[in-house]
Amino acid sequence: MSLATRRARIPRLSRFGWLMGLYAENHVRFTRLFPSQGLVVGTYVSSVGDGLDVQLDVIERHPYTTELRMTYALRDPVTGEQDPSAFLRLYHDARQLEVTNCYVGRRWQDTIGMYPPPAEIVDHRTRMNTFLGKWLEYLAERGHGVATLRAVDAGTISGGTDEKNLAANA
Repeated sequence: MSLATRRARIPRLSRFGWLMGLYAENHVRFTRLFPSQGLVVGTYVSSVGDGLDVQLDVIERHPYTTELRMTYALRDPVTGEQDPSAFLRLYHDARQLEVTNCYVGRRWQDTIGMYPPPAEIVDHRTRMNTFLGKWLEYLAERGHGVATLRAVDAGTISGGTDEKNLAANA
């Protein structure tokens, strides 16, 4: 058997398959950190005392998906937007977490144009989801998680807590 024949027997993962794998890995990382089933629509903050509190906004909940936004709540001095900021879609039934938009200084239209070819879209989504995976790993290493996550009032970052709700659903 030649080397070429052996290589042909090893299945290759397409770029799309790789992206779906990232979605699944990010779901595992995210749900280890934060109790997605126990989060109702609202704003939450995770603080570990390092001055970089993570803000998690649950934007909408649907039967099979949850729309979220995760950020450090730092403002870009030029645009006033929260940066870094990732908009996430959590698929409960498929156990996947997708970054739908990632604001790190620019919008996707500025990065890849209005009508990019499909390969460019897959590459861009792969980069965004790789970024999310690294960010989630970093947050776990810093100690963020269900024990540090608190619900806050709508207009304040350091406001009230809803620890009973989070603990009951953890």
